[in-house]
Amino acid sequence: MAAASSAPCRLAASPSPSRLFLLKPPSLFFRASTLLLPSTSSSRARPLALASPTSVQSPMASFLDRKAQAQPHPLLNFVKYHGLGNDFIMVDNRDSPLPLITPDQAVKLCHRNFGIGADGVIFVMPGTNGTDYTMRIFNSDGSEPEMCGNGVRCFARFVADLENHQGKHSFTIHTGAGLIVPEIQEDGQVKVDMGQPILAGPEVPTKIPGTQNDAVVKAGLEVDGLTWNVTCVSMGNPHCITFGTADSQGLEVDKIKLAEIGPKFEHHELFPARTNTEFVQILSRSHLKMRVWERGAGATLACGTGACATVVAAVLEGHAERRCIVDLPGGPLEIEWREEDNHIYMTGPAESVFYGSILL
Repeated sequence: MAAASSAPCRLAASPSPSRLFLLKPPSLFFRASTLLLPSTSSSRARPLALASPTSVQSPMASFLDRKAQAQPHPLLNFVKYHGLGNDFIMVDNRDSPLPLITPDQAVKLCHRNFGIGADGVIFVMPGTNGTDYTMRIFNSDGSEPEMCGNGVRCFARFVADLENHQGKHSFTIHTGAGLIVPEIQEDGQVKVDMGQPILAGPEVPTKIPGTQNDAVVKAGLEVDGLTWNVTCVSMGNPHCITFGTADSQGLEVDKIKLAEIGPKFEHHELFPARTNTEFVQILSRSHLKMRVWERGAGATLACGTGACATVVAAVLEGHAERRCIVDLPGGPLEIEWREEDNHIYMTGPAESVFYGSILL
């Protein structure tokens, strides 16, 4: 862990007095024994435990020591990261193949008023089938998606911080969508090989009849009394991309009432596993603007797999080239769909926000 900053510490508490967490930058630390998760058989040091020389004493530290010792519940150490505002509670779960918390606990932790606040909880777990790590996610509604593009960039930055990797570095991650390979760049950006898009409708999955063999490209979908032209793409998780209705000349995405229309796409009967939905405005053949309604999370500031699926749909419908900047509410992502290997590459930032511990 980095040396303590000289800036003052701010302690935040939820309405429940049993839940406390430390916001960065910390100017005081507590004895590690009060903050470690329940001991495991592994000898690996827990890098997220807050510790300091025992000579450091303060009334606030003593108060927090007493609070921790008085509580029968375990403490969960975490770091909050975000990728263009799509934010996640990151948990070091390398010592166990099972998540340290349940989906119901994840819902509480993700609550923005009564918890830490996040779009989901991501677990860094031991590798599977020869990979370096396994990634699992619980959405803010407790559901478990196959993958998350912004989440995998946060995962990569979190692993680099845990393992103290410096400079350019790559590793392999097992996800519900298959093998993902992120590479941290010299400038700190994270480039991710997102694999090949899945276009066959039944594999997305969607029940919309194919318009180009099995692929669903610019098909009509009735939603809320309007016929929307949609293209369906899976990046290991389902996406429905629309550039407008059958009668429109294109979308102005800032005018979309996302909270009203988004759930109607997500829960449409023609998407048996529900769907993420991207509403896209074409700025040029290399520049797109997108807003997203995420399955299980609602409106978010960014969606990495959604940006990838958007570029695929734009190419298939003839709107864009294979390399684009996709503007999201949280900022831009660079997406490239390479013709030579059919893989999609996503490049963007991931940053830590704060870290701490919370009583479960």
